[in-house]
Amino acid sequence: MYRILVIEDDRGIAEAIVRKIEMWNFSARCVEDFRNVMHAFTEYDPHLVVLDISLPFFNGYHWCSEIRKVSKVPIVFVSSASDNMNIVMAMNLGADDFITKPFDADVMMAKLMAMLRRTYDFADRIPVLEHRGAFLNMNENTLQYEEQKVDLTKNEYRILLTLMEQKGTVISREKLMERLWETDSFVDDNTLTVNINRLRKKLSAAGLEDFIVTKFGVGYLIEAR
Repeated sequence: MYRILVIEDDRGIAEAIVRKIEMWNFSARCVEDFRNVMHAFTEYDPHLVVLDISLPFFNGYHWCSEIRKVSKVPIVFVSSASDNMNIVMAMNLGADDFITKPFDADVMMAKLMAMLRRTYDFADRIPVLEHRGAFLNMNENTLQYEEQKVDLTKNEYRILLTLMEQKGTVISREKLMERLWETDSFVDDNTLTVNINRLRKKLSAAGLEDFIVTKFGVGYLIEAR
């Protein structure tokens, strides 16, 4: 089932869009916290985003740019600010379509369905994991944090992937070494220490202090917060 995230602060319009989407047996969710749209995005992992321009705190252009840093998911702007300048700006920031308010719900749905068909018939989404505003791109083996892209080695990526997949759970050194062996890398206890220390230095240099927590005698942890 396709998931569509609706980023619209007019509750009546947002709920009407969701109802229309659900009539077509798709899943839809409205963003509730407009300070932290990216948390809702990564938690819901949508196939398509419907995005207004005028929003509380940060406008739709800002969130379009943030989403584009970590994902190629289709973005459709829905706005009454439909002059040429706004449409061009939306497209330049990575939007895929622009629907003008007021709109016919059936026309909107036809556009969304066409976008889903075009996108997922010919291309796969790039999956991402998020923690503390850092996004692990699972196709490129990179970590995006604010304006920085951190390149990771194969071992560094596998360590971070294992910890981020199981946030809030302490992962033993033995378990981490097992995950690294799956990539045909020979890893002993000393090699694991070197890899974790190097990974921590990269994270710290990017502004992510204490991203990985050590539980002495037990293992490592990314705290769920």
